[in-house]
Amino acid sequence: MDIAAMSVVTANHQVRTDASIAIMDNIMNVAEQQGLQLMEMLQDSTPPHPTLGIQIDVKL
Repeated sequence: MDIAAMSVVTANHQVRTDASIAIMDNIMNVAEQQGLQLMEMLQDSTPPHPTLGIQIDVKL
Protein backbone atom coordinates (compact mmCIF):
# COMPACT_ATOMS: atom_id res chain seq x y z
CA MET A 1 0.00 0.00 0.00
CA ASP A 2 1.44 3.34 -0.95
CA ILE A 3 1.61 6.40 1.29
CA ALA A 4 -1.38 8.19 -0.31
CA ALA A 5 -3.66 5.18 0.18
CA MET A 6 -2.47 4.74 3.75
CA SER A 7 -3.18 8.43 4.39
CA VAL A 8 -6.73 8.07 3.06
CA VAL A 9 -7.37 4.98 5.18
CA THR A 10 -6.02 6.71 8.29
CA ALA A 11 -8.10 9.85 7.63
CA ASN A 12 -11.27 7.79 7.11
CA HIS A 13 -10.63 5.90 10.32
CA GLN A 14 -10.11 9.16 12.22
CA VAL A 15 -13.36 10.60 10.83
CA ARG A 16 -15.28 7.49 11.92
CA THR A 17 -13.71 7.63 15.37
CA ASP A 18 -14.51 11.33 15.77
CA ALA A 19 -18.11 10.75 14.64
CA SER A 20 -18.53 7.86 17.08
CA ILE A 21 -17.21 9.95 19.94
CA ALA A 22 -19.51 12.86 19.03
CA ILE A 23 -22.54 10.56 18.92
CA MET A 24 -21.62 8.97 22.24
CA ASP A 25 -21.17 12.41 23.81
CA ASN A 26 -24.60 13.44 22.54
CA ILE A 27 -26.18 10.25 23.91
CA MET A 28 -24.57 10.78 27.30
CA ASN A 29 -25.84 14.38 27.44
CA VAL A 30 -29.38 13.29 26.57
CA ALA A 31 -29.28 10.52 29.19
CA GLU A 32 -28.05 12.97 31.82
CA GLN A 33 -30.83 15.44 30.98
CA GLN A 34 -33.44 12.69 31.15
CA GLY A 35 -32.10 11.56 34.50
CA LEU A 36 -32.27 15.10 35.88
CA GLN A 37 -35.81 15.50 34.56
CA LEU A 38 -36.83 12.21 36.16
CA MET A 39 -35.33 13.26 39.49
CA GLU A 40 -37.16 16.59 39.31
CA MET A 41 -40.43 14.87 38.43
CA LEU A 42 -40.09 12.44 41.33
CA GLN A 43 -39.29 15.25 43.77
CA ASP A 44 -42.27 17.31 42.60
CA SER A 45 -44.77 14.45 42.81
CA THR A 46 -46.92 14.19 45.90
CA PRO A 47 -46.41 11.22 48.20
CA PRO A 48 -49.23 8.68 48.37
CA HIS A 49 -51.82 9.08 51.10
CA PRO A 50 -50.64 7.11 54.18
CA THR A 51 -53.96 5.30 54.77
CA LEU A 52 -55.07 4.89 51.17
CA GLY A 53 -55.87 1.26 50.41
CA ILE A 54 -55.56 0.01 53.98
CA GLN A 55 -59.29 -0.29 54.71
CA ILE A 56 -61.95 -1.69 52.41
CA ASP A 57 -65.63 -0.95 53.06
CA VAL A 58 -67.79 -3.90 52.07
CA LYS A 59 -71.55 -3.41 52.45
CA LEU A 60 -74.08 -6.04 51.48
